[in-house]
Amino acid sequence: MVLQSLKNCLWQSCILRTPKACFWSAASGGLIIQSVSNDVYQNLAVEDWIHDHMDLEKQQVLFLWRNSPAVVIGRHQNPWQECNLRLLRQKNIKLARRRSGGGTVYHDLGNINLTFFTTRKKYERMENLKLVVKALKALRPQLDVHVTDRYDILLDRQYKISGTAAKLGRTSAYHHCTLLCNADKFVLSSVLKSPYKGLKSNATPSVPASVKNLFEEDPSLTSEMLLDAIAKEYATQHQIDHCITVINPADETLLPGISNKTKELQTWEWVYGKTPKFSVSTCLNMAYKDSVLDVKVNMDVKHGRIEVCNIDLPEQWLPPGLYSELVKSLTGSKFCPNETTTLVTTLLRVCPQDDELHSRWNLLCENMIMLM
Repeated sequence: MVLQSLKNCLWQSCILRTPKACFWSAASGGLIIQSVSNDVYQNLAVEDWIHDHMDLEKQQVLFLWRNSPAVVIGRHQNPWQECNLRLLRQKNIKLARRRSGGGTVYHDLGNINLTFFTTRKKYERMENLKLVVKALKALRPQLDVHVTDRYDILLDRQYKISGTAAKLGRTSAYHHCTLLCNADKFVLSSVLKSPYKGLKSNATPSVPASVKNLFEEDPSLTSEMLLDAIAKEYATQHQIDHCITVINPADETLLPGISNKTKELQTWEWVYGKTPKFSVSTCLNMAYKDSVLDVKVNMDVKHGRIEVCNIDLPEQWLPPGLYSELVKSLTGSKFCPNETTTLVTTLLRVCPQDDELHSRWNLLCENMIMLM
């Protein structure tokens, strides 16, 4: 009897999560969808799919999703400028480029993502953020949360807990925002700090902000409580059933063509190749034996590939032929440590068997790779 009462309480306190059949049969007006996947590429692909395929005149949509550790940059951003790519590789943290504008964000399972889909005419990000704040207040009235003119949500008037980005299509639009619940702030601050020097770019820069987790303010909160509160408020405002439709972003029968969208978002050409043109102008201070060599490097990078490459080496430090081959090989190649490593390894094989020469060559190449 006690067990049955507990089950009834849990049932009444949670919003019903329904199978995917509800996805198409839901009543018109609004639909709430939650992803079972924590893969950033799959979840971004769902956004693209809904934007491209659903009739948003009949149904507005709220998409709820969470990701395993990932850094997500805006459509017009430069990843070398926005984050520490070397650290991402070391920690096996994914890098993704979304189709909306805005700044760079760090995601992990302590971060909730919300995407509001409407027609372009009905697009209203301020109302969406007010909805989130209202849901938070319904859960914990004492929370000091409010929306700013920059479309951020602040906690205690100073800590950013939510940032915003949007994509406006010809007829459809979506606005997505984050909600910091219990994210790893140490990793967040580490990976969102670029170590790269001498970059000049017209790409959209992120605006740094002080952040705080909601769970620091109230440890009794859980991500599930927040998701359900937001879904409930959305259902109330759109006068629809309190029903969350759980979907699998890998399900081609439900989302035809989703696999191709996911694959495209993972390609080097999309993640790095869509970076606006930029230049690198820096000086490598290379310690060699008892001296320090200043090597000036100037490169122009377009579509993620080195378009122009100049390396100002001390005279006679490398044979002219080898230097020319290095510059020739780099020009047109990806601005990428893996590709550059392969190139320089290939060149080293045809280099004269001279230990001194090999040491100089390796030092130069290691420093060049560090630029990437």
